[in-house]
Amino acid sequence: MEDSELLVSGIGISKSVVAQIVSASAEKVEGIVRVGGNDIASNLISVFTAKSVAPDGAVESCVGDDGLEVTVHLAVFYGYPFTKLADDVREAVARGIRETVGVEVAAVNVCIDSLVFPKE
Repeated sequence: MEDSELLVSGIGISKSVVAQIVSASAEKVEGIVRVGGNDIASNLISVFTAKSVAPDGAVESCVGDDGLEVTVHLAVFYGYPFTKLADDVREAVARGIRETVGVEVAAVNVCIDSLVFPKE
C-alpha cells in the first residue's frame, strides 16, 4: 500500500480525500479563516476563486492503534477563544469524517498556526 493511502476499517482512503473532508468540515466553524497557516499560494487561490485549497502539510492523517488520527493546521480570526475553536473544530472534523467515510476518529489534533486581525 502507498504512503498516500490509509487503510481504515477495511477501506482504502487517499490522504488527499481525508484532507478535503477535514478542510471542508473545519472551514465551516465560525472563527476559522482557512485550513493552513501562512501559505501564500493557497491564500491567492482562495482570493481569486471560490475554491479553498489546503496547502500541503495543512492536514496530516494516519492510522494509529485506536483508529484514524488527524492533525489540522489553521489560521484563525482574533477574538475567538482558542480552546473553544479547537473543540468546535474537533467536533466538526470528527462528524465530517464519520458522516462521509463511516468511521470514528480516534483523535483530531488542532494546530493554530496564524492569527488574522479584523480590518478596522
